[in-house]
Amino acid sequence: MSFFSGSAASHAAQAHPSMVSYGQRVSPALVRLLSVLGYGRVFVRAQGMHLWDHSGQEYLDFLSAFGTCNLGHSHPGLLAQVQQFLTQQVPNLMHVGPQPLAAELATELARLTQEQLPMTLFSNSGSEAVEAALKLARIATGRQAFLFCAGGYHGNNLGALAVMSDARMRRPFEPLLPGCTQIPYGKIDALAAALRKHKPAALLLEPIQGEGGVVVPEAGYLQACKQLCARHGSLLILDEVQTGIGRTGKMFAYQHEGVVPDILVLAKALGGGLLPIGATLARRDIIERAYGAMDRVDLHGTTMAGNALACAAAVATLRIVQEERLCENAAAMGTLLQTLLREQLAEHPLVHSIRGRGLLVGIVLGRSEEKAGLIERLLPGLAAPVTRKLLGQWLSLRLLERGIIAQPATHRWDVLKLVPPLTVQPAQIQRVVSTVSEVLSSYQSSLPLLRDVVLRAGGQLWPTLGEP
Repeated sequence: MSFFSGSAASHAAQAHPSMVSYGQRVSPALVRLLSVLGYGRVFVRAQGMHLWDHSGQEYLDFLSAFGTCNLGHSHPGLLAQVQQFLTQQVPNLMHVGPQPLAAELATELARLTQEQLPMTLFSNSGSEAVEAALKLARIATGRQAFLFCAGGYHGNNLGALAVMSDARMRRPFEPLLPGCTQIPYGKIDALAAALRKHKPAALLLEPIQGEGGVVVPEAGYLQACKQLCARHGSLLILDEVQTGIGRTGKMFAYQHEGVVPDILVLAKALGGGLLPIGATLARRDIIERAYGAMDRVDLHGTTMAGNALACAAAVATLRIVQEERLCENAAAMGTLLQTLLREQLAEHPLVHSIRGRGLLVGIVLGRSEEKAGLIERLLPGLAAPVTRKLLGQWLSLRLLERGIIAQPATHRWDVLKLVPPLTVQPAQIQRVVSTVSEVLSSYQSSLPLLRDVVLRAGGQLWPTLGEP
C-alpha cells in the first residue's frame, strides 16, 4: 500500500537504492517511518541554504541539521580550510604530546568567553560533551546528585539519558544514573527547594529549550539560577549544543542574560556542519580540582577527542561566524522571521503563539481558549491529540512537498521549529512564512487535518507517532 500522493508519489516511484540498503543494513524502522510519513527522498547534494534530492528537486533548508549547519552547507571558506589541512600531513591523532590545533581552538573559545571559561575538554558529540560536564561536576564538587529540567534534551547516551526529560526515551534503558532529579523549567522556587533538599553537584539546563518546544525563560531566570547554585555550592552547567555558535544572535545564548555558567557545553555547529566535535568549557579552578593532579590526568578522555581535523574545522567555523557577522545576521533575520510570522499567523485558529530568539523560532500550534471552536469545545479528547501528535509533522510534510525543509521539536510535535542557517536572507524568510501561511490556510479546525492524514496514511500513522 502506498502512503504517497502528489509529488510524494513521484519520489516513491523513483526510490533510491540507498533507501533500500539503509532499511536493510542500518535502520529498518526509520525507513518505514519515513515511508509512512511521506519522506521518500534521499538528499544527495547541499550548497548554502539549499539541498537537492535524488530526483533533482531543490529544497530550502530551514532545519540546518537540527541547528548544526549554521554556516549553511558546503561553505567555501570552511571547505578550503579543511582541504588545506589535508595537504599538510599533520598528525590527526596525538596522545603523547600536545595537539597544536586543539590548543588553538581552546584558546579561541577562551577568548570568546572573555577568559571566564578558559579551559576546554574536547569530545565528539553533544552527548559526550554533556557526559564530560557531569563527570567534571561530580569530581570537582565531591557530590553525586544532579538537577535537570522538564522539557530538557541533552542527548541519547546512557549517562545523558539520566538527565533527559522525555520518559519515552528514558524508560527502555532504566535503571539509569541515580540521583538525578527533574524540576520545572523556569521556576525559581522549585529550583531553590531542590537545591536545599538534594545538594546536587550541578544544575544542568538549556538557556532556551530547543527540542522541548523553543521555550524561552523569563529575563533574569539564568541569573537567578547562577546565584542560587553558588549559594548552595552547586555548579551551573549550560547546554548550548543547539543555541551556541551564533544561533540566538550572540555567540553564546548566555551572553543575552549577562551571566556566565560554571560549565558550558558546545557541539553541533562548532564543527561547521562538516565534522563532529564537542567541547566542555569550564572555569580553571574547576578543571584544576578535577584533573589537575598528574595521577588524575587520564580520568577523562577519548581517542578521537580533539583530533586535528575536527579542530581545524572548528577554528575555521568560529572565524567565519565572526568575519561574516553571522551573529548579527541571526539577530536581524530572527526579528524579521518572528515579525512576519506574527503578522501572517496571529489570527489563525490553529496557531497559539510564536516564540524564540534569533534564528531559533517555534510556531506553537493549537488553539488558545479564546480561539477554540465548537468542535474543540465539544470533542476536546479528539481535537487536542490531533493537534499535539499530527499537526506539526503534517505541516512539515506539506512544506517538504513545497520545497522547504523544517521539523517539529523532538519532544513537542505541536511546535514547528524554524532553524535556518545563519546566512539566511530576507527573501528566503518571506518565502517560508508565505508557504507556512498558505499550508495552514487549508486548516481552520482539527477535522480537515484529521481527514487529510487519514486519506494519506490510513490507520498506520497514528500508532507510529508515539508519545512526543
